[in-house]
Amino acid sequence: MLRESSMLSTATELSEQAPVLPTLMDETISLKSQGKKTVLYFFAPWCTICHASISNLQNIYQDNEELDVIAVALDYANEQEIAEFSAQHRLDFPIALGNEQVKAQFKVQGYPSYYVIDEQNTITAKSMGYSSELGLYLRAL
Repeated sequence: MLRESSMLSTATELSEQAPVLPTLMDETISLKSQGKKTVLYFFAPWCTICHASISNLQNIYQDNEELDVIAVALDYANEQEIAEFSAQHRLDFPIALGNEQVKAQFKVQGYPSYYVIDEQNTITAKSMGYSSELGLYLRAL
């Protein structure tokens, strides 16, 4: 289990430091809120816990118009691996192609890692590991 200090503080604001990444859809996306609470979901396509928990995140996204989700792929071999992960789980939220710089900036040390960002781009919650649909919903409130 990670100690609290190993992940970004919940007081961290992202507006000045939020990276812009390419997505699977050949667009770019900023890893910050666009006026809604946002869940940043850091995952690796080979991660079995990510495969087990991603449908919970998809359900939360579909059922809550006031919540955005951005998945950030890390530690992947190629884009095809990420595309297959997305297709397998029928994901319809943006999937950003992360890199080692983003992994270090967000202090991601395990998968999946979740950050909830409020409308002012302040991290309000964070966790790592499996999360149920209810657990994700309660963190994102």
